[in-house]
Amino acid sequence: MSNEKKLHFETLQLHVGQENADPTTDSRAVPIYQTTSYVFHNSQHASDRFGLRDAGNIYGRLTNSTQGVFEERVAALEGGVAGLAVASGAAAVTYALQNVAQNGDHILAANNLYGGTTNLLEHTL
Repeated sequence: MSNEKKLHFETLQLHVGQENADPTTDSRAVPIYQTTSYVFHNSQHASDRFGLRDAGNIYGRLTNSTQGVFEERVAALEGGVAGLAVASGAAAVTYALQNVAQNGDHILAANNLYGGTTNLLEHTL
């Protein structure tokens, strides 16, 4: 990977996540997929997808090609190895806390947090 050409920030903004044209539409721009559901060839195919043994789209809330490109681009622009897009700031806070806190840990927080975060800390976690 060290012999790969380092792309400029502007190039990363436009191309990361879709270096080639869309294989279905030949579109240069990333299509906006407005679907929640995907077709499986058979029950084994569905089982492999949901069991994460086969990469691919499962359900719109879990995977989406448009979202995948966005996550790759943000990760590249920030110098990260991966990205995760979520639907709300509350979801981002929840994922971040659950990623670092273990069962039985104590979390110290400021008393002027967003109310949803305060409720999460006081009543859920």
